[in-house]
Amino acid sequence: MNLSLSGVFAALCTPIDDLGRPDVAAFDRIIEFVMERGVDGIVVGGATAEFPHFDLEDRAILFARAVQRMSGRGRVIACVGTSSIFSTLQLARKAFDSGCDALLLPMPYYFRYSQEDLASFCETVCASVSAPFLLYNLPLFTNPIRVSTALELLATIPNLVGIKDSSGEVAHLAPLGAGRKQLGFSLFVGDDSLLLGALQAGWDGVVSGIAGFAPELVTAVYRSYRAGDVEPAITSQAILDEVIQKLVAHLPIPWGVRIGLDARGIGNGPMHLPLSPARQRQIHELHGWLMNWAETRSLEMKQIWKNIA
Repeated sequence: MNLSLSGVFAALCTPIDDLGRPDVAAFDRIIEFVMERGVDGIVVGGATAEFPHFDLEDRAILFARAVQRMSGRGRVIACVGTSSIFSTLQLARKAFDSGCDALLLPMPYYFRYSQEDLASFCETVCASVSAPFLLYNLPLFTNPIRVSTALELLATIPNLVGIKDSSGEVAHLAPLGAGRKQLGFSLFVGDDSLLLGALQAGWDGVVSGIAGFAPELVTAVYRSYRAGDVEPAITSQAILDEVIQKLVAHLPIPWGVRIGLDARGIGNGPMHLPLSPARQRQIHELHGWLMNWAETRSLEMKQIWKNIA
């Protein structure tokens, strides 16, 4: 199955109302926000979206909504991860039937399985749903899949067209880049701090949580490098690293993305946990820092963007 994917994909958060239900109107605004700022596509329902909080029907509704809202402007990738083969198959069928371009397949979570178990899981899912799939290596939250296992699956499963690696392992850059060169699959980095290194190693792009609220920054790294302008790419990566370090210092990454959106005027509702006074202070501090960052970096980012547009 041939499906070539590349570029910057914004990993969207899932805005919610006061009862914890997906806020579809806010979801629409987030899609418009990232698309207006130059991303190549979106990923719905991944880790940044806090997918374990939602039932299958809510997730399926957002998949269909994303396809409708995008209206062909870019690729839509749906994350179909669950803890069970049965619910994964059910969600994958719903996502593919809704018109998503590809499905992101994380390994099952909570219980630990062997590499042979994970290979069997991937083979069964891909054989049961005739969609293009990308493996999703997310070892912080799900069963880790080894590079050797991933490459073997990518070489043998026809509709497995790529992988997103969110391990944050620098050691994965070269072997996966070499595998991509040999086998021709699409290769995305999921850790924004490794974006420039991944591009230098021959990777195709990034699925980025930071692009969910600062898409122009992530696209500046990608487009500068692709245009052969290494210095602006290095500068943009340094600014990106500054934001990452601030976000991950104290807060779960999805919270940082949602606070970033709020700082840029895109409300997205409450968090999924009650906020202690200490958390409220951290969030207030980060909100103020992000607003100041957006203002002080705006001219610099505009100049970078002008140079590569």
